[in-house]
Amino acid sequence: MTLTKFTSYYFILIGLLIGLAIVMPLILPGFQILVGSFWLIFGFLAGITYIAYLLAYMGINRNPEAGVMAILGSVILKMIFCMAFVLIYSINTKENGVLFVVNFFSLYLLFTAFEMYCLLRNLRHQNLK
Repeated sequence: MTLTKFTSYYFILIGLLIGLAIVMPLILPGFQILVGSFWLIFGFLAGITYIAYLLAYMGINRNPEAGVMAILGSVILKMIFCMAFVLIYSINTKENGVLFVVNFFSLYLLFTAFEMYCLLRNLRHQNLK
């Protein structure tokens, strides 16, 4: 998968997730579904996921035999930055912890699943060569 194709699919995913985040509070008006700074969390995870994909993509293209190491490195880097974000966010804000955990990790898992799917498609095409 080329970088332009990933970027276009990525913007489609972001659009769908933004639409879902806007519609969910309208569907369930009596429940607080999103934390107060949901868009900060969303922007951070969207940005760090794109950066992690770029790092893995460049690692795969530079040395195809070490592609798996590039993928693992980008995932570990993303996880470290996400843990630092959670630590800083939890120190600076006093919000509902359970709601934050649900919001953060649902977005984290969605973005990571999409990233892994796209990266594994790149490896699959290299095995066919």
